[in-house]
Amino acid sequence: MPIRRLPETLINRIAAGEVVERPASAAKELVENALDAGARRIRVSLVNGGIDGLEVADDGIGMAPDQLRLAIERHATSKLPDEDLQAIDTMGFRGEALPSIGSVTTLSLTSRPEGGEGWRLVVDNGRIVHDGPASAAPGTVARVDGLFAQVPARRKFLKSPRSELAACLDHIRRLAMARPEVGFVVEHEGRRLLNLPPLPDASPGSTLARLAAIIGPDFAGNAVAVDLERDGLHLAGLAGIPTWNRGVSDHQYLFVNQRPVKDRLLVGALRGAYQDLLARDRHPVVALFLDVPSDFVDVNVHPAKTEVRFRDAAQVRGMIVSGLRRALDEAGHRASTQVSGAALAAFVSEPLPAAGVSWPAAAGGDPGAGGTMTFAGGAAPAAGWAEAPRLFNQLPPAFAASGPAAVPAPPPQQFPLGAARGQVAATYIVAETDDALIIVDQHAAHERLTLERMNRALAGGAVARQALLVPEVVELDEIGAGRVADRADELAELGLEVEAFGPTAILVRATPALLGTCDVKGLITDLADDLSAFGRALSLKERLDGVAATMACHGSVRAGRHLSIAEMNALLREMEITPHSGQCNHGRPTWVRLAKTDIEKLFGRR
Repeated sequence: MPIRRLPETLINRIAAGEVVERPASAAKELVENALDAGARRIRVSLVNGGIDGLEVADDGIGMAPDQLRLAIERHATSKLPDEDLQAIDTMGFRGEALPSIGSVTTLSLTSRPEGGEGWRLVVDNGRIVHDGPASAAPGTVARVDGLFAQVPARRKFLKSPRSELAACLDHIRRLAMARPEVGFVVEHEGRRLLNLPPLPDASPGSTLARLAAIIGPDFAGNAVAVDLERDGLHLAGLAGIPTWNRGVSDHQYLFVNQRPVKDRLLVGALRGAYQDLLARDRHPVVALFLDVPSDFVDVNVHPAKTEVRFRDAAQVRGMIVSGLRRALDEAGHRASTQVSGAALAAFVSEPLPAAGVSWPAAAGGDPGAGGTMTFAGGAAPAAGWAEAPRLFNQLPPAFAASGPAAVPAPPPQQFPLGAARGQVAATYIVAETDDALIIVDQHAAHERLTLERMNRALAGGAVARQALLVPEVVELDEIGAGRVADRADELAELGLEVEAFGPTAILVRATPALLGTCDVKGLITDLADDLSAFGRALSLKERLDGVAATMACHGSVRAGRHLSIAEMNALLREMEITPHSGQCNHGRPTWVRLAKTDIEKLFGRR
């Protein structure tokens, strides 16, 4: 078949496939147009999840009739005054949204500029069917009907109305988070789903209020503020503490120059910042706003404008990781506020045993001998007290500093986590503050403290090496061996000592001591693959982190071990000064706080 020029209608439909994938795509483009028009209030109305009907009304600057006609032409835009793609300060800039939407729907545009006349233009799947005056308030109303009605191959791939509605709401919520000074209303078949009045300005206080209104008031109470400025880049927002997490990553809101993005670089940096703080199947909740010079970022890499490219990606990644780490470090021993509520809800009043039913007791019939709680001033299981001096001497130096002499319990008001009063089931430490009861999981807490010590050693460059008794030779292909040999100096800093052993082999003389007995061949092979794909020794670093967490777990105070009051207090004191001690290495909380008022409610005193 000879080469021929495609019809204009087919060209527009092909272009629409890149811009308009579903109702949410159309809603996003129309709302972004409203924001670029300076709107202060935006109303979105949906029918059948947006599949059958979608309307976006705004109070922006509006358009004159000649501007309306230009707006539906491809690559016609008012947003590139200098024709400079390196300095984009608006949400849209391609001039593709309206013609793309109009080629696969019935698009009605009604607009009136301040002081001008109202006008309506209707485009039915690429054909203008109405162009004339209309009654309209200042601003613009864009209505979309019958998405993909004449493209059944595309329409059948749309999801259920409920799923499409959820996608529309997600896009609009993200846009609303970045623009607190703009009011948003979303209605679905007459039912109001979202009502966000405009706030006075776009200050951090207004942004926080908008985030609380969208994500929920609990977010602010379980998040830390992020504020970092470096080399003209500014990172701000809120990051949820690790114990306040979700099972999916849908609650990560990332913005670049007020533009919502879902960029792999930013998501990867976020994952790196929460490494060792969350379980692998849990995800943090964050809302981060990155402001950069317009020539530092390229938003012209994807038709949907959700992916961006930075001039210095490493600088952005490092800034996000360090900014989040600094904020999370300052959170100290905080744990989620919802943890205590869940613990309190688990308390159930139980009736006492009936007459004739004996309490559990150890051999000999002593009711107290079968108890599992150690009290500060009372008797404890004989084995626990007898073993306490020896066990205490085996604790790390940070614990031993308190010494067995620290038997008198300190007044609870002196410390955030209070004074230890006892131990339940040889697993949980019970402490008291002025107005609350603190319950600590001793193993989870000490596991975190141990890992933090090991991480500090790694950060200080003190990665101990374990020399191999007999150096091991690992055979690779010539390219892979060359990559590993070229990075020998960098790998040596991580505790891996290698050298070239001919063109296709690597001689391994030492491995990181943290790895213990490891599969040297597998490690070098994976390392060569990573160097090929990423140019960095990712496998080695990840294995060090993983082994550090495993060693911390196995080297910590175990559940079932009796501790003295001095040991308990020493653990509490170190938790108070150690970052991230509010959660273990797997993201679970290490302590729970039950307020005195909550305890009173359990007994009907309130």
